[in-house]
Amino acid sequence: MPATEFSLIYRYFSALGRGHDIDLSVGDDCAIVRLQAGERLATSVDTMVAGVHFPEDSFPEDIAYRSVVAAASDLAAMGARPLGMTLALTLPEADELWLTTFSQGLAEAVTACELPLIGGDTTRGPLTITVQVLGALPLAQGLLRGGARPDDQVYVSGTLGDAAAALAFMQGQWQPPAEAADYLLERFNRPPVRLSLGVELLGRATAAIDVSDGLLADAGHIAAASGVKIRIDPEQLPISSALAIHESIAQIRRWALGGGDDYELCFCLPHAEPAPPGCTRVGVVEEGEGVDCGIDIPAGYQHF
Repeated sequence: MPATEFSLIYRYFSALGRGHDIDLSVGDDCAIVRLQAGERLATSVDTMVAGVHFPEDSFPEDIAYRSVVAAASDLAAMGARPLGMTLALTLPEADELWLTTFSQGLAEAVTACELPLIGGDTTRGPLTITVQVLGALPLAQGLLRGGARPDDQVYVSGTLGDAAAALAFMQGQWQPPAEAADYLLERFNRPPVRLSLGVELLGRATAAIDVSDGLLADAGHIAAASGVKIRIDPEQLPISSALAIHESIAQIRRWALGGGDDYELCFCLPHAEPAPPGCTRVGVVEEGEGVDCGIDIPAGYQHF
């Protein structure tokens, strides 16, 4: 008997909906999510398409994990406390083995991001994963793109350029040693989850964004929203040891500045505000407009 939409949901996804803030999860027409007193809802949606946002031969568990973290990264950039998520899954066919491993990666992401799966949809078509995330913010707080001021210092979490270098490796454009390749692939397939950092920055950072399209492009969004100029120092970019073995520092910087898919946080702090551990100062906010890094490279990923 062929699998139905509801049997697929029940079999692979119904067990992932438990959470402290969830009153009603998968199985009814709507989920019911509880906000605490003094909170407001933050929500975002992210879509990944096979062959566009990930290689078509990617492992299903990696596709699931990366799709959730990419969406959850928007909550981190706002400083939101995760509540839950929904999943719209478009599949060419109901492949039981694929769904089994996909649901395993999804379960890992649900745990890592503290985002119970509370609803969604399945349909037939080209492989596409759409994740909508829900988070909670204090009524009087939230990290926005529009608050940066001249003399603020610009920081990023973690390291930059690893995902872009991994993609170059997968496309046969670079052949790093095996250990470095494994690390870079892990960074692409299992991006970091910076939700706790976002919450820590509430009330401290003047502006923030997640680095999904590349540092230059995303810092540019802060600059435009804040009406300022951001100057990035390429020599200060945090580079992993796996990426640092590449023979061209120019290529390393191109990946770190414009590669995208890092899902780190870029944020601005007042000059006297100390940075959280694991974050690196990469620039400064000035009067003016745009982003300047002293290097002529593409600004980052363009969707169209």
